[in-house]
Amino acid sequence: MPPSGNAPRHLVLKSGSTTLTLDKDVGKASLRRKFLMWKLKPAEAPLSEITRVKIDAAVDRASGVEVFRTMLVMRTGKVWALPAANAQDAQTKATAIRTFLGA
Repeated sequence: MPPSGNAPRHLVLKSGSTTLTLDKDVGKASLRRKFLMWKLKPAEAPLSEITRVKIDAAVDRASGVEVFRTMLVMRTGKVWALPAANAQDAQTKATAIRTFLGA
């Protein structure tokens, strides 16, 4: 899925009920998620905390389907996962984030 909001200083990526927002004006990254109909507490971190953007692939044991995620790795060791529909979607999101961050 292509970025849903993309400007030089603001990037919004959506995947299902998860929304990742990167904003250079306030210098923050925000990850908002829903579980069923409840909104979970958003996670926030400074953009400077993001050290790496990588793609994670795993196999769901129950169904045997390969699952992909775009991962943001923080200096503190925390990892944010943005679900992806397939490998290409994960790569597109990772490229958009790296381009936005200038990495």
